[in-house]
Amino acid sequence: MNIDRRWSVAAPLLLLAGAATARAGEEGTTLEDLRRRMEEMERRHGEEMRAVRVELDRLKSGAPAAAPAGKDLEAQVEEYLDRVEDLEGKVRTLEAPRPQARLLDISLSGLFAAGGSTATDEELESLQGGGHDPHGRGFTVQNVEMAFSGAVDPYFRGDAFIVAGIDAGGESFLELEEAYLTSTSLPAGLQVKAGHFLTEFGRVNASHPHSWEFVDQPVVNTRMFGPDGMRAPGARVSWLAPTEFPLEFLGTVQDGNGETMTSFLSSSGGHSHGGGGEEEEEGGPLPGGYHAEYGGGRSLSDMVWTGRAASSFDLDGETVLMPGVSGSFGPNGSGASARTRILGADLTIKWKPLANQAGFPFLSWTTEAMKRTFHADEVNEPGEPFLPHATLEDVGLYSQVVWGFRRGWTLGLRWDQAWGSGGDEEGDPMRDDRTRASLALTWFPSEFSRLRLQVNRDRSGAVGDAVSVWLQWEFTLGAHGAHRF
Repeated sequence: MNIDRRWSVAAPLLLLAGAATARAGEEGTTLEDLRRRMEEMERRHGEEMRAVRVELDRLKSGAPAAAPAGKDLEAQVEEYLDRVEDLEGKVRTLEAPRPQARLLDISLSGLFAAGGSTATDEELESLQGGGHDPHGRGFTVQNVEMAFSGAVDPYFRGDAFIVAGIDAGGESFLELEEAYLTSTSLPAGLQVKAGHFLTEFGRVNASHPHSWEFVDQPVVNTRMFGPDGMRAPGARVSWLAPTEFPLEFLGTVQDGNGETMTSFLSSSGGHSHGGGGEEEEEGGPLPGGYHAEYGGGRSLSDMVWTGRAASSFDLDGETVLMPGVSGSFGPNGSGASARTRILGADLTIKWKPLANQAGFPFLSWTTEAMKRTFHADEVNEPGEPFLPHATLEDVGLYSQVVWGFRRGWTLGLRWDQAWGSGGDEEGDPMRDDRTRASLALTWFPSEFSRLRLQVNRDRSGAVGDAVSVWLQWEFTLGAHGAHRF
């Protein structure tokens, strides 16, 4: 290869080499950035070629070449060509499709409790109505959860949660708590989730027991959403608005059928596994003593529609204000024209100083209130008690303060209250007047374990007064996601 031909090849390749070198030396630069830089360099290619031609003319005329001291021009070109060939290979490697990593996070968490109460085990079934609450004196397997999560491809991630436990009757059970796909690359702040999942209503319903601040779920959540919370197959679309502060809107549609849709087309108003031992048969009780006479036809009018808006405001760099509102609407099983509406509002304020140690100290206050309006159809069937058209209303709230007073230690105080009107709420333990005061001391030896001591003071119109003491312990094996803020 003569000098003229080598320089005519080397000049454009040197431009390519310079772009590739810049790409290799700048972390996070994309292939599109590399191509853009190459295009910019190509625009100057004409000028560079003119300079090369001038140099070649000087060489032909016998003028000295502008080469580094100690090197002739041919040796310089040979060195550049070798370097260009190496960089060309790197560019081809960058342009070649890369295999996508398929990472799967797996974790196992175990949640257990032991304790006693002045109430009997039968009374505790009503007082501790949550499916993951301690449901009797002695020992309780509250929740053993296997979690799987990871990237499916560049467009979706998948999550699945399988729960095992032992109910109050000593029977083991295994259930699918959640399994859903979530989009990761939609434009304009949009995200889609589809599968079987907990409804994003308020602060607690969509959370798992290992992230709770107390041993048991709030009384109002048990009353509105049943023992296991409101969850069903469906789809959810969320939109993060382009505002200066975080503002998210969520819309969800789910099947209204099943025992986890207690306020809607549930076939059973009893415990699914936490308190009653055996499950209820079809046509179980709905609020107010009504029975599930209508199972729905799986049309759009038989779906449960839920909306939520949530925001966050940084007040002073150390204090965050997080308000939210939620609403669920759908049919209930008392009749073909019967409908249920649940409205809720929640507010969380959290203070954490800038000078903190692993997130401690902190102070958090959360209040959430809900109201359910259950429009029941008339029941006038042979052999059944006559029940007229009625509107049953239930209202409840909880307010809690959690103080992280030193690293790994929290002290929590929660007040629960719920009451109902319409129908025979006096004799219904799921609709009677309820109050509960709870005090919980929690120690986190590490992020993988937890010990909690809690005292409850319950007052129930159907059961009476009771004092309960619970000791809870938890462990986590494997990778686990961050707890909700």
